[in-house]
Amino acid sequence: MKKITQLNNEKVSFVQRDTVEEGVICDVYSYDEFDNKDLGIVTVQPGCKTPNQKVVGGDKTLEGWFSGSGTLRIIHVNDRESVHEFNKESDIKEVEVMIGEQMQWQAGENGLKFYEICYPPYKEGRFKNLSD
Repeated sequence: MKKITQLNNEKVSFVQRDTVEEGVICDVYSYDEFDNKDLGIVTVQPGCKTPNQKVVGGDKTLEGWFSGSGTLRIIHVNDRESVHEFNKESDIKEVEVMIGEQMQWQAGENGLKFYEICYPPYKEGRFKNLSD
């Protein structure tokens, strides 16, 4: 398997590439030394966005900036909305999205690459796709 070193120098192995939807690709990795989490590195083409998703499972979901620019919109359980701008100048690089919250990434004009760490590893049903 292809090995890379990502995020805090933890070694991971490539598992598969998934097309989420047009303009959104997710490369899935497993951690070599940990089985309590997994890593998705998502590439979003310029002007495209991820599905609007609600977190309905798991223990912890971390969303973080990797490269490019874009926004992460979160609708909290109290219906308050927050929008995080991500680029190389951003002060914040990672956000935890809680169960019951909705999230959606949108790429800027040069595209976006972000990571998603799921504790425990992602399983079908962790996120519910919603209409925009």
